[in-house]
Amino acid sequence: MVLYGGAVFGPAATVWYGILQRRVVLQNAKATLLARVVADQCLFTPVHLTCFLSSMAIMEGKDPMEKLRSSFIPSYKANLTIWPAVQGVNFAMVPLEYRVLVVNLVSLGWNCLLSLINSGGK
Repeated sequence: MVLYGGAVFGPAATVWYGILQRRVVLQNAKATLLARVVADQCLFTPVHLTCFLSSMAIMEGKDPMEKLRSSFIPSYKANLTIWPAVQGVNFAMVPLEYRVLVVNLVSLGWNCLLSLINSGGK
């Protein structure tokens, strides 16, 4: 999981947050913030979860499609309980260059939950 986080998520998130900062700019700050959180949760998160669950299945010698069928929805639902609020604060208060750091700090606990879901709660 550390390899995935460092080699895949960090660079992808850095590029993604830059895109959100430059391209998602609306008439007022609240609308911009909401649009960035929605874009993050509806575009980036499904791709990230798919990559995470698939790569974990491959490393475990399991079928990635089966892993996605069994774990994607529970993982996405769990994601929606914490990450919109985290990203709302992150996008509103944290300078762009520190946003990945904030996500990495929160991810310490989140990755434990994802690992539990990935293992089927065993």
